[in-house]
Amino acid sequence: MRTFTAKTAEIQRQWYVVDAQGQTLGRLASRIAPILKGKHKPTYTPHLDCGDYVIVVNVDKVRVTGRKLDQKIYYHHTLYPGGIKSISLRDQLAQHPDRVLLAASKACCPRIDWAGR
Repeated sequence: MRTFTAKTAEIQRQWYVVDAQGQTLGRLASRIAPILKGKHKPTYTPHLDCGDYVIVVNVDKVRVTGRKLDQKIYYHHTLYPGGIKSISLRDQLAQHPDRVLLAASKACCPRIDWAGR
């Protein structure tokens, strides 16, 4: 039996629509990450981008457990001296709920090239 390797021209992409209303943030991210990477397909090839497209609706209605709304902090740096900025999960969900799910999905599947998605 020979090892199968997909070619770039053979990759077929599909679109998935996911409703995030009432779903837990981490569990949702762990279900989305393999779809983005393509690990749910039998033609998965690690060195190629064979993942599918995912559209998530109602991201602002995602659920978090415990006291994460106030205790979880997101950090970024402005690249200036002393430029560390922080924002809580509650404020991030109010301002940019898509960034919360993107950060969680990045953590679940760190080898994805996120520049094009």
